[in-house]
Amino acid sequence: MVTPAFGRQMRDEHFLFAKSYVPLNHGSYGAFPAAVRTYQRSLQDQTEARSDAFIRFKAPSLLLESRTAIAGLLQVPRQTVVFVPNATTGVNTVLRNLTWNEGDVIVYLSTAYGACEKTIVHVCEITPATSVRIDALFPIEDDELVDTFRLTVQNIAAQQGKHVKIAMFDTVCTFPGVRLPWEALVKACKAEDGAHGIGHIDLSDLGQIDPDFFTSNCYKWLFTPRPCAIFYVPTRHHHLIRTTYPTSHGFRPLQEQQAATSASSDNDYLGELFKWAATVDMSPYLCTLEALKFRSNVCGGEAAIRNYCFDFAQQGGKRMAQLLETEVMDNKNATLSQCCFAVVRLPLRFASDTVSTTYGFTDRRSEATRGGVEYNQQLLPPERGPEFVKTIMDKLRDEYDTWIPMKFYSGAIWFRISAQVYLDMADLEWAAGVLSKLCKELPGSASGS
Repeated sequence: MVTPAFGRQMRDEHFLFAKSYVPLNHGSYGAFPAAVRTYQRSLQDQTEARSDAFIRFKAPSLLLESRTAIAGLLQVPRQTVVFVPNATTGVNTVLRNLTWNEGDVIVYLSTAYGACEKTIVHVCEITPATSVRIDALFPIEDDELVDTFRLTVQNIAAQQGKHVKIAMFDTVCTFPGVRLPWEALVKACKAEDGAHGIGHIDLSDLGQIDPDFFTSNCYKWLFTPRPCAIFYVPTRHHHLIRTTYPTSHGFRPLQEQQAATSASSDNDYLGELFKWAATVDMSPYLCTLEALKFRSNVCGGEAAIRNYCFDFAQQGGKRMAQLLETEVMDNKNATLSQCCFAVVRLPLRFASDTVSTTYGFTDRRSEATRGGVEYNQQLLPPERGPEFVKTIMDKLRDEYDTWIPMKFYSGAIWFRISAQVYLDMADLEWAAGVLSKLCKELPGSASGS
């Protein structure tokens, strides 16, 4: 097999970015190759040519093929996997299908995606359920996070009339972009959200890990068009999922549903429920098989993609930290960085910055750079951290035609880089130079006015 030409050549030959754009934020909205775009447009053309024939008869068979392909990737039964527009929809589908009683508690981590946290807040407003938010300050060791999670669940259970009904957490969290010990968390309390999972980390043992529910965006890392996500529900929980959102043609009255979900394992109750959740453009779902073909035929397969992206994220993060003379966020066992993200600290010091002393980060300054931006004598006021984040991100968008997510977190500004097959080290070295320049231009920095 020919070794894939990852990096700039892959970007120029197979992706659709503007020539001047440097795509450093794959993790938010993903990207898909031209071959998948061509296939999607052919599906849309077929829809417009004969809408009834395609939507009513051909699309369902193609949808079944896509579900079968995804089930093969995850190594779970096809009857347990359906498509939804995005992971937020998957989370809403679970939380709004469950029956909530007094004493029911939802547990989630502080790293939860904002829309999912707001869903929990709303559910608790309109039902008797309550929630517990576990504050997780990164970097943290996996064992410490799991122990904190387990202790929280135990403390809730010790309260009279309280019990954890469901817990929500990620495989790879949005910010900071780090891998969580989701397998161990499932064992501690089964139920989760993993928006960045599929196409990012290896999920081929999903059935063995056995979460109660799992949802993940395909458009983020699997090269499908937007919107497209998978929603996994093991057969034992099919009876809990009574409706799609919005409720549509697949809904069955309770008596009919009970008969359907108690049938044999060949019964496709979930598939029938989600097959027609109102009239939508189904082409992103139907492109899944084409995306998997591209990943296999052009990129060399899932393992090749992961190996390149994981190594690139780790080496690229270290290189950017070296150029900026700062740090990569990771724990002592280097488990947080086992993903396609690198989280790096900007060379700015704030009066509230306890990161270095708390986590024992090393001082990478040379004698020649001790008077640089980060180490000016007057520390920056922490209340200006969010303002500086907005200033830098606006300039990245408007002046440099790129986008790098960043956040004032734990007393410092951290940014997140997404590793992908269309990037190479030159892209990250360029980004480090731009970030260094923008930091120096900030008011109150060593070189700023």
